Amino acid sequence: MYNLSAVKNNICIVIPCYNEEKGLIIEKYSHFIEENKDILICFVNDGSTDNTLKIIEGLRNNSPKQVVVHNLVKNVGKAEAIRNGMHFCNENHHFGYIAYLDADLATSLEECLAMTHYLNNKITFVFGSRIKRIGAVIERNYLRFVVGRIIATRISTILRLDVYDTQCGCKVFSKELATIVFKEPFISKWLFDVEIFDRIIKFYGRENVLKKMLEVPLLKWIDTGDSKVKTSYFFKLWIDLFQINKVVNRKLL
Repeated sequence: MYNLSAVKNNICIVIPCYNEEKGLIIEKYSHFIEENKDILICFVNDGSTDNTLKIIEGLRNNSPKQVVVHNLVKNVGKAEAIRNGMHFCNENHHFGYIAYLDADLATSLEECLAMTHYLNNKITFVFGSRIKRIGAVIERNYLRFVVGRIIATRISTILRLDVYDTQCGCKVFSKELATIVFKEPFISKWLFDVEIFDRIIKFYGRENVLKKMLEVPLLKWIDTGDSKVKTSYFFKLWIDLFQINKVVNRKLL
């Protein structure tokens, strides 16, 4: 049996999957894997009840040197699925950088890979930003965009950080930083990105953190409209933000 842990990969991409049977575009994954031999993709099956596990196991069987599957029997939510995947990869595989990306590839695998070019000895965290501008294709549901900007403004206030888009589902870390950021469980299942920024701020210190991270405007982001977040969560997210705000302020004291 091939010992995947012996391979030195440039980047590992963690893909959380929950009932993604209709959303996984196998052709895009297969093409990317074929074109990028030093990439490791880790699919985290978050207790799916459809054929998601069968599909990603098929990808693994076709490319056993580049694809691994971390199966969670019980659904734990996006935040914990990603955290589990990060731990699994950090402990079992060798790579330079580790990222997480949404399974529907609203941000492409190619653009995620390109973000690693910004990482170096100084920059250890790079994240995508869905900024509409000339030369970029950013397609978002208008209502979700408006709600997102309201939330983003509140998040920036909580973090005391001028960041445009904390919630974009494409983030890349150095392996060392990821080990620290994903060590402890998150408060929120969906707003965990806010906690990621807070942990990075605490780790580097507010006076140094801006030298360690970079927000990169995406060239393309397509809203598939198949969000796993229920509409009712709009009301609960304010409770999550309140709890996160308390944690942020308590640690700052």
